[in-house]
Amino acid sequence: MTKSGTFLRSLLTWMPALLVFAFPLFAHAADGEALGLAKNWQLGFQEPASPVKEDMEWFHDMMLVPMTIIVSVFVMFLLLFVMVRYNAKANPVPTKTTHNAKLEFIWTIVPVLILIVISYPSMKLLYKADRTTEAEMTLNAIGNQWYWSYEYPDHGNITFNANLVKEKDLKEGQPRLLATDEPVVLPVDTNIRLLIKATDVLHAWAIPAFGVKLDAVPGQTNETWVRIEKTGTFYGQCSELCGEGHGFMPIEVHAVSKEDFAKWVASKGGKMPEAAPPAAGAAQAEETKEGAGKTEAPKKGE
Repeated sequence: MTKSGTFLRSLLTWMPALLVFAFPLFAHAADGEALGLAKNWQLGFQEPASPVKEDMEWFHDMMLVPMTIIVSVFVMFLLLFVMVRYNAKANPVPTKTTHNAKLEFIWTIVPVLILIVISYPSMKLLYKADRTTEAEMTLNAIGNQWYWSYEYPDHGNITFNANLVKEKDLKEGQPRLLATDEPVVLPVDTNIRLLIKATDVLHAWAIPAFGVKLDAVPGQTNETWVRIEKTGTFYGQCSELCGEGHGFMPIEVHAVSKEDFAKWVASKGGKMPEAAPPAAGAAQAEETKEGAGKTEAPKKGE
């Protein structure tokens, strides 16, 4: 192949990749109807709805993408330089140099420095996404073959199963393979502890707009958290290969205001934590304490 043909092939190989890497910086999912749902031909992430997802997007767009572009452009420049400077015509007598200590030191230390720069925000984000120490409520998500079960232990132990809405039963506005017959309802501006479990095989509870994706392992409870900052409907799917029904166990979450969440809890026969009656043991202890205060002291000699 001629020198010009080799150069053209290199450009055709690298430029599409660079454009793909650069697009997430400028492309984004639209607000409104697309909230929590990917659209056809969408580039970039879904609109973030949690602080963790916002940090993930910043880390990707401001750290990983620029680093990838810089490294890719640099490597492409080196390839082009070598092809032009050291081809057989321009360099008929090749060098016999086998080692260059300075060059080897540079190409060892530079990747190490890049990893150090990336590691700090990466580890910070990893710990932030792990769990919260200030949970205001808990949601249990249990993976089954092939549907999700949910429990609200802080709200009267509301429980229900969420099954896929079949295509023939879809209503207007319900997305195919994502809508469920019983959506999860969660309040916004609330630190929600997510406890993910499984009853049979591996599953994974994942919602892209929340930045949440955690495996559900039989015999084990995995924990993460989310704080939803926008009202709307958000969709996800099981993201672990769990069997033939893997593609048919979606997740649908309705994020509502705290007032609307309290109404939903009441409609399900549950109670908000502040309205829950005191435990029998606590009530009995309180009665004992009050009775002790009213007991007369024994008379001398009795």
